[in-house]
Amino acid sequence: MDFDESSSNKIVTREFIAVVLAGFGNELLPLTGSHGDDPCLKALLPIGNKPMIEYPLSWLEQSGVTDVLLICPTSHRSAMSNYIQSDVSSLFPSLRIDLQTFEQSQDLAAGTCTLLRHFSSRIQSDFIVLPCDFVPPPALTLIQLLNKFRTESTYDGSIATTCFYEVNRPDKGAATEEWGMLPSNVPIVFDERSGTLLYVDTPEDVDKNSEEFEFRMSLLTQYPRTKLSASFRDSHVYVCKRTVLDVLNEKMYMDSLKEEFMPWLCKPQYQRTRREKYGNILSPVSNNVSQGPALRHSTLHLPTQQKRLRHSFVAADADDDHLRSVVPSPVDDDDEDAVEPSLRVGLVVHRSTSGFASRANNLHSYLELNRFFLGQTSYSLPSDPENRSLIDQKAQISADSMIGRSTRVEERASIKRSVIGKHCVIGKMAKIVGCVILDHCVIADGARLDGCILGVYTKVGAKADLSRCITQPGYEVSPGESAKNEKLEVSDWAAHETSEDQDSEDETEESTEEESDN
Repeated sequence: MDFDESSSNKIVTREFIAVVLAGFGNELLPLTGSHGDDPCLKALLPIGNKPMIEYPLSWLEQSGVTDVLLICPTSHRSAMSNYIQSDVSSLFPSLRIDLQTFEQSQDLAAGTCTLLRHFSSRIQSDFIVLPCDFVPPPALTLIQLLNKFRTESTYDGSIATTCFYEVNRPDKGAATEEWGMLPSNVPIVFDERSGTLLYVDTPEDVDKNSEEFEFRMSLLTQYPRTKLSASFRDSHVYVCKRTVLDVLNEKMYMDSLKEEFMPWLCKPQYQRTRREKYGNILSPVSNNVSQGPALRHSTLHLPTQQKRLRHSFVAADADDDHLRSVVPSPVDDDDEDAVEPSLRVGLVVHRSTSGFASRANNLHSYLELNRFFLGQTSYSLPSDPENRSLIDQKAQISADSMIGRSTRVEERASIKRSVIGKHCVIGKMAKIVGCVILDHCVIADGARLDGCILGVYTKVGAKADLSRCITQPGYEVSPGESAKNEKLEVSDWAAHETSEDQDSEDETEESTEEESDN
């Protein structure tokens, strides 16, 4: 693997560059809170005891994409660089990763649009935007999206392809409101026959009219058999032509790619005013002429779209509602190649019946993804003597659990349906059910944990009882302490410790004064 952090790169011809976004992960607080002066990177949080960023990187390598622009906050540069040089270089040798940072704070993180505009000079080809937290199933390959984009951008003049995945309803009792609001699905309108995304509901649309959807007649005229669905979520994976970035550079006020720009990008395909204003930017005239023969023979144009084709032969059978080819006349003049492209946004819909897909962009999904991978594995005792000696013979570990290397499990400890990270200590008679415990955690004797997520370096005191709690890295639970449905942060713990110390000092002073009075 080539690792390049320099500001000067050789210009190479490439089909795609992947832009991988690894932000602060505020939606996963307190897990992504800092541990002392060290940041806890969202991209390196484990899912199934593997850093979550490895899932999209593996997806890229399997598709044949080799050039990766990885963007993270400046404060994460050192940790991310160490991870790339030590782990990624051996796991994904074909990837050429260009690590770039953007100065931002956790309280005011930059949106995807802002990042793409800032690094637009480094994106000189068609590009793929994907987050560090998307975990695709085996049935959904990136090659599917790339091939759809390749075909339709060539033969139809489309400008982007995206992916939405279907989500099953969560089990009752599996989520707690104290962890934050459950993610909601996004209502979309799409044409299933051609795989076209036509409309994405935005927060602005909801503010204007929360009870009804408003659609233009031009959309319904052009695509009369559209579908409206609220069963899908945006994967935040977008394959785009380089010209899309040119338009984005004109939309300086847009910050969110998902909630602002992509919903806007759906509209030029059926709104004449926007097509006239941005059509030459999204699909320059030179492209239209060179792709003219392909566009004229395209089977992707719907009958209503064929009216846009200049000097094209209109089929006599007006009753044909299916997709058809536009057959050119052999006597057309040279202007026949000037065909107007569709400017479509392609859509790949992944159904839940084809495999579980999700983004780890909230605490509920993060726990759900870890539990999903538990169902795909079967625990067995370590084969090497060193790690085997750390697991006590009287410890009980269910088959649907994962134990990281160098983790010690002591006598009569019970672990069920849980992920335990590396270098942890599970004390005697501790009981852990349905938890995700990150690296370097210490669970003392007799502690009970149910449905919890513990950040790195968390310490749980003897006989403590936690239910559906999440801890910030470095948090310490006092012996015998009980908590339920809480986010436990170091600032709260430190304040509590300071308060107790202050009370102790006050009691000592009062005792001293009483003795002196006597």
